[in-house]
This record gives sequence, structure tokens and C-alpha cells, in this order.
Amino acid sequence: MSAALPAPVFSDDQAEAWDRLAEAMRGAGVDLDDGLVTAPEADKATVLAIVGKAGSGKTMLLAQLTGALKEAGVRIVSGDWDGKRKQGQRTLSILAPTNKAASVLRNRGVPATTIHRILYTPVYDPEFEKVAAWLNGEGDRPETEAMTDVQLDRAMEAFRTHGSVPAALAAAGLRGSDFITGWKRREDPLDIGFVDESSMLDGRALDDLKEIFPTLVLFGDPAQLPPVQSGGDGMVFETLPEKRRLTLTRVHRQEGDSPILDLAHALADDSVDFYRFERMVEEAAQRDERVVMAPRVEAGLMARSPVLVWRNATRIRLIHAFRAAFDAPLTELLPGEPLICDGIELPLKHRKKRIDLEARGLIKGAQAIYLGPGRRPGFSRLHLVGAPEPQISVASIVKIEKEGEEEPFIPFAAHMGAVFLHGAAVTIHKAQGSQWDTVQVFAPDLYAAARMGRVEAGQPLWKRLAYVAITRAERELRWVTRNRLGRPAEPLGVEDLGAAASPLALESEE
Repeated sequence: MSAALPAPVFSDDQAEAWDRLAEAMRGAGVDLDDGLVTAPEADKATVLAIVGKAGSGKTMLLAQLTGALKEAGVRIVSGDWDGKRKQGQRTLSILAPTNKAASVLRNRGVPATTIHRILYTPVYDPEFEKVAAWLNGEGDRPETEAMTDVQLDRAMEAFRTHGSVPAALAAAGLRGSDFITGWKRREDPLDIGFVDESSMLDGRALDDLKEIFPTLVLFGDPAQLPPVQSGGDGMVFETLPEKRRLTLTRVHRQEGDSPILDLAHALADDSVDFYRFERMVEEAAQRDERVVMAPRVEAGLMARSPVLVWRNATRIRLIHAFRAAFDAPLTELLPGEPLICDGIELPLKHRKKRIDLEARGLIKGAQAIYLGPGRRPGFSRLHLVGAPEPQISVASIVKIEKEGEEEPFIPFAAHMGAVFLHGAAVTIHKAQGSQWDTVQVFAPDLYAAARMGRVEAGQPLWKRLAYVAITRAERELRWVTRNRLGRPAEPLGVEDLGAAASPLALESEE
């Protein structure tokens, strides 16, 4: 039996949520009070939702639960390596819809992976299985031609530090993806699944997860925008019975308070219209340097954190202004330009390649940085933002849309492959699940939404847009008031991406 963790200090609403979750965990075969693992209750499926606005403590609760389950002996299945389960062993996976959303959790010490990476499991080369099993304490030190003794020692040292098989192999100069020979839909169910950013899920994704996890806990923000593909049905956790939805209402502010969270929560006040809200932003900017009333968009920031807009016309206009500011040629991309994946166009006979790309994080909405052309025509070398193994080379179709024209300009393209749009500006809908250190919000678009008077799920649309946009900022919010662009101080580059930008680190083009 493992020693139980010290009881965390919770607010009343978090304590109630913890008690309800502890009850659900007992049904899954884990007693958090005593740190005991037992057999799960037969045929007992549970779906719960923990909902609350930004700053209400959802992530802290998720992290505390993860730690308590791990301390009780529950095995974390993160997608890195899924070895043989011991008799009676319980498992936990922490999931997010995108690599960027998963990386936000990983940066806070929570071993998260993407939903797709759990739905599909890799078929590994036997040599990799030996190494991964050894790193996880499930086998003897391997004798393998794939790695030298020095590489094995480096891998083990890194694994003890990071607890990640890909990170361990990277320290040894290898990549886990080098040992993947194929992919298959997961056949064996797991036990417990925590899903962050569940406001981004649609009903089909929830059904897929319920097939794998008999105990499922959704963490979501009801003030965000519902997924476009929901067809107006709202968020999946809103379909659960009220007794299965636990709401966190107390705002747990960041150290030193957060003017960004204060602004986000002010949007719930019915008396606050757009004009009053903009005055509140201005007042916050006078008190705190983390809020800036910006008279223009800064092109230098757009390469790594896109401007958040509502209208597609604004997005396209800002993208062309960004490219002009960096003197980007019309017929090609510059290394360092940001891209957004818009899907993968491959025939059915290439289904294995599609699954491979999606499992590595190249799904619709994924953010990437262009590193340069690949060795074959139509291929691009990319850095996938937030991916554990970010470097990839892939057949690409890059579209640069033109304002007022139906057909986009395509600087280069393979016949088929991953489709990308430019990512210097993105719609607020597509920004959900992501966070950046500094966020530029294009206020004229929100003003346009306010003037239209549209309502979504009982709240003015502009308020939902503003809430999502504001809460994407981790440190600094820039409220852009004018349709102007500031020229960059430095040229585009990829030096900030480190070793991942090296051509030697990229996979071969198949």
C-alpha cells in the first residue's frame, strides 16, 4: 500500500468536487483516501464534468488528482509507451484535444497527451519495445544494435528526469517515431480518462472516448465558444445530467492577482457593454503593465503568437500585412512563417500515413512553423508547436488566401498531403485550447460583433469572443485599438526553436 498524499488545501467548491471525484475513483478501483488499488466495479461507467471559468482552479484540481492517483499506484498511460499491464493494475490518461493544449498541461507538470494519440496506438519495432520496457522498469537492460551503451545510459538518465520515453531517446540522439512501424485503433480499453479543454469536444469525440474509458472526467469552461461542428448543440458536458456536473465558482487568482482574469470575469456583468469594457481595459493598462492598450498590431509578435480576430476578412488582411512587413516573396514561404493545419488530403490507400501524421499531432488546427523546403518537391520541413517530437517533414499544400477572392494563392504544393493556411492571424474560435505568453486581440472585430447584437448560448457573442481571446494570454494582453501594423525590428528566423530547427533532426521523406 502506498502512503496517502497530504490532503490538499481546497476551497469549498473544490473540496466538494474532490469528494465526488473520490467516489467515482472508488468505483474505478482506486481509493484516494487510503491509497489502495482494487478491482473496479463491474459494468459501472461514469462520466463527470468539472466546469468553471478561467482561474477557478480546474487545472490545479486535475493536477492534484493526477498526483493522488499516481501515488496510489495507478499507471499513467501518456501515449509515449503502453507496455503490458500487470494483473489488477489501474490506468489513467490525461488528454487534450490538441498538442498545444496538451503542452500547456505538460508545462505545469501534468503528463498530458492528445486524444488522438490514445485512440490510436503505435505498432513498435521489437528493438524499441525492449528499450521502452527497460526504461519503464519492465525488463532487463537490452542488448540492441539500435543503441550503444553510451546512448542507453543517456536515455536512462533522461528518463529518470523527465519520465518520458521520447525525451529519453531524444537525449540519446534518437526519436521514438523512428521505431514506429504502423498504427492501429486501440482495441483494449483503459480505466480512467481526464479530458482538459472539453469545451472543444463534439458528441462523436465523446462517444469515442466512452468506448475506451469507463470512468471519464471532463474539465471545461462553460464561458468559451462551443465547437463549430456541434451544430448549435452546445458543449458536450452541458448534455450531462445536472448531478454529474460540478461547478467551480470561486476564482483562485494568480499570484499578485491577474488583471487579465479580472477583465475576463467582468464580462459576466450584464451591465458591462463594449464601451464600458474597453474603458475597463484602459484602466487596467494604467494600473498594470500586463495589460496594454496598443494603437497597432506588432508584426514581430505575430510569428509565434497570432493576432486573434473574429472576421475572416480581418484575418486575411493582417496575414498579407505581416508578409509584406517581412518582405516575404509571393512565390515562396520564409523560414519562420507560422502555419495552421487545415486538414490532411490523402487517398484511402494512404490511411496508414494519415494516422501517423495525426497521431504525431498534425491534426486540423495544429500550429506549425515553416522551417524550409523538404528534399523532395512539395515537401515542407515543419516544427509542430507543442508536440513532444516537433520536427517533421511532410507533403504540403500551403494556401495563402486573398481578400475578396474565392481561390487562394498557393506558393507551392504537393499533389496531396497536409493542407496549411497561414497562421500569423487566426480566428478566436481556432485559438481555443491554446495559450501564448503575449496575446494581441484585435478589438475592432469585437466592436463589429457587438454592433451586430448576436447572442450565442444566452450571452452576447462579442462577450464570448472577448472572454476566449483574453484568456489565451498567459502573461500579457495587448488590446489592439486601430487597424495598423508596426513593422518588425528583426527579420524572421527559426533560431528560437533550437535543435528542432536543424535539418539533421528531421525524418526522412517517404
